[in-house]
Amino acid sequence: MYRIQTMNKISPVGLNRFPSELYEVGDAVQDPQGILVRSAKLLDLEFNPSLLAIARAGVGVNNIPLDRCAAAGIPVFSTPGANANAVKELVICAMLMGSRDIPGAIRWVREQAASGVDVSTVVEKGKSAFIGPELYKKTLGIIGLGAIGSIVANTAISLGMDVYGYDPFLSVDTALRLDRHVHVVKDINDLYKRSDYITMHIHYTEKTAHMIDASAIAAMKRGVRVINLARGEIVDDEAMLTALDTGMVAAYITDFPNNRLLTAPHVIAMPHLGASTPESEQNCAAMAVDALRDYLESGNIRSSVNLPEMTMDRSGVQRLCVLHKNVPGMLANITSLFGRDGVNVENLSNKSRGDYAYTMVDLGSKVGDNVIEDVRRTANVIRVRSLKW
Repeated sequence: MYRIQTMNKISPVGLNRFPSELYEVGDAVQDPQGILVRSAKLLDLEFNPSLLAIARAGVGVNNIPLDRCAAAGIPVFSTPGANANAVKELVICAMLMGSRDIPGAIRWVREQAASGVDVSTVVEKGKSAFIGPELYKKTLGIIGLGAIGSIVANTAISLGMDVYGYDPFLSVDTALRLDRHVHVVKDINDLYKRSDYITMHIHYTEKTAHMIDASAIAAMKRGVRVINLARGEIVDDEAMLTALDTGMVAAYITDFPNNRLLTAPHVIAMPHLGASTPESEQNCAAMAVDALRDYLESGNIRSSVNLPEMTMDRSGVQRLCVLHKNVPGMLANITSLFGRDGVNVENLSNKSRGDYAYTMVDLGSKVGDNVIEDVRRTANVIRVRSLKW
């Protein structure tokens, strides 16, 4: 039995993918081999020795100590793309709200009614305060063309917008998914100077902290509307508030409210609604469970944010999964132990990521615990798992 601890409420659509005869799942599970989490803070979590993997039912992993997990040989999985459609729809909503101040218009109508005015007599005059541009034939700039940014781009094209995208790490697969009318630029300033709307879909890191600062805003078109459904820290709030005061930015729509932003006009703040749909929660839970199962049962690493990704079809009768430091000579050191015992290697894969590497070896015959222990004691080996078919 594999033991899985849930650190948040996880959709049953995902949990039901755990076979009951193989998995014990729940929030009270002790000494877990796997953890399923959404937003619970694990930064100070003390890892139990049996913990093999953590799966985040979502994309952001700022609540998980990635470096400490990598050093302990614990892959952390996220669910890129599982909430993409939900966020995409909210981006379109955000552009519309920012164009016509729809929240302000609704609030104004309610205020008229609350004051005792016959609303029908004042709407025609009052609506002039909420005139705003259409999206059609306007330019949308998208920073980050991953799972979310790419479908935002394609949807905006279908709305008749001109779309510019910036992503220095654009993958071939993503590029192939983009509508051919999307302009991919190599200089982000080309995007800034053209865009009537700018939306960002990037991770928050040291490099992206306050990426949208005073200098970035100064490079933008006057009256731009900025949408941030990625992470609050990507935008320098003080620079944004100054730009709103001067009219450099016409509206700032964010999914990450704070008290400072909420005191300012032209800010539309939502309570982190990007992935708040039942479909998104179900997709994230299912994807997280599948990644966790694939690793526990087969050793495959998919959608990891801290260790190398690698999958290998099953062969032989036993698989050794070795997480180790990315240093020269490791493959030779590991495989020599099998040759010493006359065990045939039927298949082998190795990939690295930064300081760490992962090696999977399928063996033609089963090896004894002594061989596995020899692998475990090899210099720079972090963790060894043995799977038998």
